[in-house]
Amino acid sequence: MTDWRHHRTERLWLDVAAEADVDDLHAIHGDPGTWRHFPQGRHTTREQSAQMVGKGEAQWDAHGLGNWSVRERVDGPVIGRGGCAVPDHGLWWNLYYRFAPSAQGQGYAAEMARTAIEAAHDVAPERPVVAYLLEHNHASAAVAGKVGLELVWRGPDAGNDDPDAVRLVFADREIEAALLRSAFAG
Repeated sequence: MTDWRHHRTERLWLDVAAEADVDDLHAIHGDPGTWRHFPQGRHTTREQSAQMVGKGEAQWDAHGLGNWSVRERVDGPVIGRGGCAVPDHGLWWNLYYRFAPSAQGQGYAAEMARTAIEAAHDVAPERPVVAYLLEHNHASAAVAGKVGLELVWRGPDAGNDDPDAVRLVFADREIEAALLRSAFAG
């Protein structure tokens, strides 16, 4: 099994987030432009971003994989965050990607996501890789499709401030329908 904590793709440096990354990550996660599809997820304090980094370190320690800080060069600023981490229930890998507006539209999310899926299959291939997103987030759905995930579920988004929100779930394999309903429909 490969150590995925620090990995290089064709154009990106992927590293476990460190305390030094918190300000860059907060700029991304606190930017309303990166949360226009799910405003309630935006970080409103630096402390939220610091907690995210701490939780990410725990993911790596517990599961051998998690989310990376993404850079265009080894010593550059963080332009995004993404990877595969295990949600609290521990049944699958959650594929996550969020990039600064200046880094969007360049294929970075798909490049990082392909590596994350490869890593997830290396670390725990029995766990499916899942990306869940809101239906109106067409860019995120496009990334899921580009990296080979298939739509496996569509339904109401439990817990969303918008009662009309629709959740889409993409996966690298079939997932039992009852599990999908219980995990995503509340």
